Amino acid sequence: MSKTPDPSRWKALVFIALAQLMVVLDATIVNIALPSAQQDLGISDGNRQWVITAYALAFGGLLLFGGRIADLWGRKRAFVVGLVGFAAASALGGAATGQAMMLGARALQGAFGALLAPAALSLLAVMFTDTRERAKAFGIYGAIAGGGGAVGLILGGFLTEYLDWRWTFFVNIPFAVVAALGAYFVIREPAGGRNRAPLDIPGVVLSTLGLVSLVYGFTRAESDGWSDPTTIGLFIGSAVLLAAFALTEAKVKSPLLPLRVVTDRNRGGVYLSLGLAIIAMFGLFLFLTYYLQVVKGYSPVKTGFAFLPMIAGMITGSTQIGTRLMTRVPPRWLMGPGFLTAGVGMLLLTQLEVGSSYAGLILPAQLLLGLGMGTAFMPAMSLATHGVDPRDAGVASAMVNTSQQVGGAIGTALLNTIAASATTAYIADHVAGATTPAAQKVLQLQGMVEGYSAAIWWAVGILAVAATIAFTFINTGKPGSGGAASPAAGSGEGAGVEGEVKIPVVAH
Repeated sequence: MSKTPDPSRWKALVFIALAQLMVVLDATIVNIALPSAQQDLGISDGNRQWVITAYALAFGGLLLFGGRIADLWGRKRAFVVGLVGFAAASALGGAATGQAMMLGARALQGAFGALLAPAALSLLAVMFTDTRERAKAFGIYGAIAGGGGAVGLILGGFLTEYLDWRWTFFVNIPFAVVAALGAYFVIREPAGGRNRAPLDIPGVVLSTLGLVSLVYGFTRAESDGWSDPTTIGLFIGSAVLLAAFALTEAKVKSPLLPLRVVTDRNRGGVYLSLGLAIIAMFGLFLFLTYYLQVVKGYSPVKTGFAFLPMIAGMITGSTQIGTRLMTRVPPRWLMGPGFLTAGVGMLLLTQLEVGSSYAGLILPAQLLLGLGMGTAFMPAMSLATHGVDPRDAGVASAMVNTSQQVGGAIGTALLNTIAASATTAYIADHVAGATTPAAQKVLQLQGMVEGYSAAIWWAVGILAVAATIAFTFINTGKPGSGGAASPAAGSGEGAGVEGEVKIPVVAH
């Protein structure tokens, strides 16, 4: 394989980053538009959640399959097909005339997103082989992956308030067209990196059903409770299916997910710690959005702008701290302290009260959270493909997306349930003293804030666990130091294109 860097790699990064931004935006932009879309399309309250769930199930369930398809077809082709399909599904959603059309469009968006996301990350992994350049590229990518959700809140607020909810779908089309055309003409995927082995059909079926059951189980737990028989059945079914998947992958000749990808100490540490951090992050987005809109009375646009300090923190943490230090210190010394810094930001938010000051409490908390997450995300995204044979880059990239997607589903359900229980308990304890309508309204708001605070305490603990995992599992040295490289890294002529430890052999 040629050791000469791709001359068009920085142009390619622009289009890869644009596609990643589109996928991340879509995760939050539709939330803002949902009330308007529900009213226009006559979607019942019971089915409203499916506008979000249909996307999450398709995206989370098909990610491993999408990553394997990227390895089989080639990342560039998978990337372009994913973009074109995502644009078409977005057009369908924007033009929806009823519930079925909307839900179908959302499922299609999720399916094409599951092809697009791992292809984008694995393209970065195989195109940026120089240590310092890789650090910069993943710094930009990490900032977008972390901050794009908050940008979605701002954009969703603008489009819903000043145009129409349909534009939250139509806005994806120009993103996708520009990224697809740019990718088609600019990206030159390195030769010899495809995995042409036959597709592992049992692995595809078991992993898809197992992940769908897991994500749907957490979604149902949020709406129907953890003791609901269907919820319990989904969790049991998921455990059985994923255990069967692991056994299958250990035995088949050409597995969908080679176990060497996840059993490597460093990559396993990344997938686990990142998934936990996302649990904490999603809970915060949810509670802070409700706090600002319901308790503080902010408009959707003002709420979106209120998240700007977090975006600024993430961009600074990722591109200034993470990128500058990644080539100088081992990754665990960025990820561990990053998660702890984010935890301090969360800790500040446990002090939320009905009358809390935005500038005095929420602003510094968001800055700390953004700085910490940005610093940690950047090496995490790079380490996700650490030491992986280029032929496995797609499925390794899919694993980091899967940990984020499952983390998001768990975070929303788990922390929402904790908050709801704490709110109910607080109101029950204080209801006797609220004898007037005004007092009852104040009690309701105080109960909500008490619930958010209780759930955010859990998020602090989860971030502490994520930091502990990063410190203990991730033992690779700084790029180029030769420290603790994975012995399971791919072999053969393609091995060593990925993974920071091996990169210094690349010639300029």
